[in-house]
Amino acid sequence: MPDRVEVLATLLLALAAVATAWSSYQATRWNGEQAKAAGQTNAIRIQAARAQGLAEAQEQVDVATFTQWVDAYARNESELADFYFKRFREEFEPAVKAWVATRPVKNPDAPLTPFAMSQYKLAAQAEADRLDAQAEVTAATVQRNIQRASNYVLAVVLFAVALFFAGISTRLSAARLRAITVALGAVLFVGTVVWIATFPVSVSV
Repeated sequence: MPDRVEVLATLLLALAAVATAWSSYQATRWNGEQAKAAGQTNAIRIQAARAQGLAEAQEQVDVATFTQWVDAYARNESELADFYFKRFREEFEPAVKAWVATRPVKNPDAPLTPFAMSQYKLAAQAEADRLDAQAEVTAATVQRNIQRASNYVLAVVLFAVALFFAGISTRLSAARLRAITVALGAVLFVGTVVWIATFPVSVSV
């Protein structure tokens, strides 16, 4: 009839094997979650780069048309100045009007250009900033999922050590030494179970 230590060792072997398999599964799941979040982050960053490129192109158009308008205005070519003014982008025109209202020619405190006015806003730039902020959030999710996967991998290692203690105890002849070995494995197993109980679980298909 097997003694109590042998029964405990067998039970520890079975439980540690199951816990090792579960932790391995969770590590794989969280690696998948990390890859999915990383893909989302990359897609968002691409969208942000496109929005940023559009904003920069629009700003270049605004600078070019404003320069031509100022040049025509300075030469008193009102017809040409009106031509350029009518071709200001819809987002840019309010900033120019607000800037003109500050009387920049006579007012030394007026902003140097309409680009310094609060009315100058680019929807594309706002979209790029929003996407960048969203990408930071998903990037943080990537890091969390990496850490979760790493924690489960460490749990696999700890359960493997518990398995080792349980397995080696069956090969020892001294009863006291077997009991100590099984006790060490059990303490390590229980401690690891308590630790991974605090982990989030990923079971979605």
